[in-house]
Amino acid sequence: MSTEETAAANKTTPEDDGMTWWYRWLCKTAGVLGGVSCAISGVWNCVTVNPLNIAAGVWMVLSAFVLFLCEVPFCCQFIEFANAVAARADKLKPWQKAIFYCGMALFPIFLSFSFTTLFGNAIAFATGVLYGLASLGKKGDAVTYARLQHQKQGDEERMTGTANGAPE
Repeated sequence: MSTEETAAANKTTPEDDGMTWWYRWLCKTAGVLGGVSCAISGVWNCVTVNPLNIAAGVWMVLSAFVLFLCEVPFCCQFIEFANAVAARADKLKPWQKAIFYCGMALFPIFLSFSFTTLFGNAIAFATGVLYGLASLGKKGDAVTYARLQHQKQGDEERMTGTANGAPE
């Protein structure tokens, strides 16, 4: 590989956001399943005469399209701007994706609260929750936590000793 190809490959890889490879794939799989459930229940929701149900169904189908576009752009290979949207979505931080996906999943439920909208958007909402959990970061190890607790106890003892006026 030439240096130009290496530089281009480094630019296209997303920045390290603290997510492991299996968690990243779990989020992508949840996004795909959320898109499928939104699409199926959105089409089913449109088979009615109530205009709010139709609006919620259309929103759910559009949510499915956005989930597919952001999570698996190769499913939308005939859309010219799919790769650009996917690259921009990969640059978002996990908490931004979490807010976007959860908000996108909650809107049809507010429009028309029914089993179809509730269960159809549940997996899309779960995708947002998974990205939200990823934004919290990795769990700390026990040694570091014990060291912090010990340091905190020492600080509290010093503060208590000086507050009572007793020498240390």
